[in-house]
Amino acid sequence: MLPLQKTQMNGLARQAELLVSRTESFNLLTFFIRGRRTYMKPHYRNSYDYTDLLQHCRNTKSIKKLHAQIIIGGLHQNPFVASKLVGKYVECGDSSMGDAQKVFDELTERDVFVWNMVIQGYANVGPFAEALKMCNRMRLSGLSPNRYTYPFVLKACGAMRDGKQGQVVHGQIVKSGLDLQLFVGNALVALYSKCEEIEVSRRVFDQLPLKDLVSWNSMISGYATNGYPNEAVEILRAMIQGPTTCLPDHATLVCVLPACVEASAIEVGFWIHSYIVKSSIKVDSALGSALISMYANCGRVRVSRVIFDRVNDKNVVLWSAMMRCYGMHGHADEVLQMFLQFEESALHPDAVVLLCLLSTCSHAGMVSKGLEIFEKMEDYGVEKNEKHYACIVDLLGRAGLLDRAVKFIESMPMQAGKDVYGALLGACRIHNNIELAEETAEKLFVLDPGNAGRYILLASMYEDAGRWEDAARVRRLIREKNIKKPTGRSSIEVDCIYHTFGADDESHPYTDQIFDTLERLDRIMEEAIVMV
Repeated sequence: MLPLQKTQMNGLARQAELLVSRTESFNLLTFFIRGRRTYMKPHYRNSYDYTDLLQHCRNTKSIKKLHAQIIIGGLHQNPFVASKLVGKYVECGDSSMGDAQKVFDELTERDVFVWNMVIQGYANVGPFAEALKMCNRMRLSGLSPNRYTYPFVLKACGAMRDGKQGQVVHGQIVKSGLDLQLFVGNALVALYSKCEEIEVSRRVFDQLPLKDLVSWNSMISGYATNGYPNEAVEILRAMIQGPTTCLPDHATLVCVLPACVEASAIEVGFWIHSYIVKSSIKVDSALGSALISMYANCGRVRVSRVIFDRVNDKNVVLWSAMMRCYGMHGHADEVLQMFLQFEESALHPDAVVLLCLLSTCSHAGMVSKGLEIFEKMEDYGVEKNEKHYACIVDLLGRAGLLDRAVKFIESMPMQAGKDVYGALLGACRIHNNIELAEETAEKLFVLDPGNAGRYILLASMYEDAGRWEDAARVRRLIREKNIKKPTGRSSIEVDCIYHTFGADDESHPYTDQIFDTLERLDRIMEEAIVMV
């Protein structure tokens, strides 16, 4: 009974296999026939299909393939498709701007959007003058630039540092009634800051009826980059304490922290760090470098190191900031140790890192190590510039090797400039070598004629040697050439406002009250002395 059942089961299994194989063959045949029908009756893509496909293009090659299909499909004059195509070419950078321009030129009808796309491309990657030309072509075609057009044009003017052309565009903006529009106003603030017209930038900023975070950041950055650190800090305070409170973001803090260092506004720097912690703002390399520099300038090396260790994505700038922190406080061994760790991190040193190392070796008197690093610069793929050569001159000069420093200058592959001879003059001052100082100073009077410090240094050396006539002659040169020595200044913070005073400075609005108070204090002190 059992063998028979087994035989029946085997027969049923074979029938099932045959049925399955026939079914699979039928399915394959059906798929093939349907596939042929699908191939014989293709799907025609419309404008929405092509714009969707353009979204997935990641390089110029794929864009050009789809561009060819768009032309074959007859949709190259479709404004919607053309604007997307121009935008994709613009995203690929300067190498594809020519293709974007060709697509634009072939259009028979152009709206404001496609004009803006091309202008934006030139404003971002250049040539920047083409953005201005395209804007002029747009106006001549009968279309008026809108609030999105002018920011791109102003950005191009700022990239060229062309303040005059920027003023022309500003005039067009005023005529069109867009000067108080937020996007345009922010672009104007950034333009005048880049062109070093900070007063005009502030005037535009003050006239804006509404200000967003970009407005405040642009003004803070403008003050910080143009050498007005106190004003940058004041703008930060106004931003936080104003009626329409804007909270600082990452970009704000990166801009204002260097200003805090330069203005010695350390308390503001501490507040910024606490704000970063409370707001859970991520400290990346840019923000970490600014914090490290701030703490380095107030002598808190350990805090700088803690910040450095907590940054995950360390880049060359962050390493350079930490090395500089150690170097400026005399920790030469830590700088060299950090450089070894830097090399192990698979990063490559740049000119700034090596300049920091050379400066550290110079101040620490590590002559052989400094020369070793200087010789290895080519191995790191870094080209030596005048500042690197000046560091070596300073290194040799501080060590008293003045003759060797002179021979090093003579062997330079480039013409020695003011930095190199300035380092040599400083070394002459340290070691009181007047003869070499005279030769060096004569070169500096030609290379750096407006620097009063060069003349005063030589005059001081003459005075120390008792050569009063020579000292008087040098100081007379300063007067005859009308060379102005930078005046010393002091500042005090009262009620969150910085008051700056210079020597013989009577420009402060409260000058009379200040001098009256000083006279009263003098009388009080004299009376106290008499009573004693």
